[in-house]
Amino acid sequence: MKIIFMGTPDFAVPSLDILVENGYDVVAVITATDKYGGRGNKKLLQSAVKKYAVEKGIHVLQPKNLKKKEFLDELWALQADLQVVVAFRMLPEKVWAMPPMGTINLHGSLLPKYRGAAPINWAVINGEKETGATTFFIQQQIDTGNLLYQTKLEIGPDDTAGDVHDRMMVDGAKLLLKTVKAIEARKYDTSVQDESLVSHAPKIFHKTCEINFDAPTQKVHDFIRGLSPFPTAWTTLNDLNLKIYKSSREIISHQHLPGSFHTEEKRVLKIATKDGFILVKELQLQGKRRMDVKSFLNGYQV
Repeated sequence: MKIIFMGTPDFAVPSLDILVENGYDVVAVITATDKYGGRGNKKLLQSAVKKYAVEKGIHVLQPKNLKKKEFLDELWALQADLQVVVAFRMLPEKVWAMPPMGTINLHGSLLPKYRGAAPINWAVINGEKETGATTFFIQQQIDTGNLLYQTKLEIGPDDTAGDVHDRMMVDGAKLLLKTVKAIEARKYDTSVQDESLVSHAPKIFHKTCEINFDAPTQKVHDFIRGLSPFPTAWTTLNDLNLKIYKSSREIISHQHLPGSFHTEEKRVLKIATKDGFILVKELQLQGKRRMDVKSFLNGYQV
């Protein structure tokens, strides 16, 4: 069975690797174009998936336009039986409908919950105790196709989106392998998504990552961990941007203004909320490196 794999970030690499290591014929990888980044945007950066593919000698395609005839012709010439998508981008119908066995996607939620670009972030932000991964056949509308398999994943009370991401990319890869094996054997069932259970996970922007401390403590804590380590929840301190990566919470009655900062013996940094305090554990002040709170308080007067 010939497979074309489509993906870009680190999250997709274990899924590609598990297919390669299990002997599947990955005839090509389709990934994002190289982009300039790093200090001064002077270094040309390759996607994590491209780096893996080059190392393994897999043919790489990096189309800017997925609808261009030249790309579609090259895709058709590969004669793939199945296309696998993990953290890529929306595909035009001419692409996803091309292979005879269809195109499957690995999505980071228990669909139909959290359809969209940031399912892991939103599950943590919303205080979910459980999430998971889903494989499904791609259809025209994003994340709406018929379901194949799912695996569940617990979210701990202090887990960040990064913690969940790292566990899910491993569990998701195993789920993908199970799915591909079932499709290859033509022994699988599908189910239609229940539209009454749909929730959404839209793309997150820097502006919407500002912390609202006039909210319940638990909500603020979930917001911080749901955006850590990227794109990161932030507030301001002395007119400087302050990113908060890790926190704990203290729910207690007080008379302080929500958003006010409080320190204790250069060991504790607390920010008042509606019904308690957020205890900052890891942070990064504008122009400084990321550090733990004790290191920060030793060198900065709040």
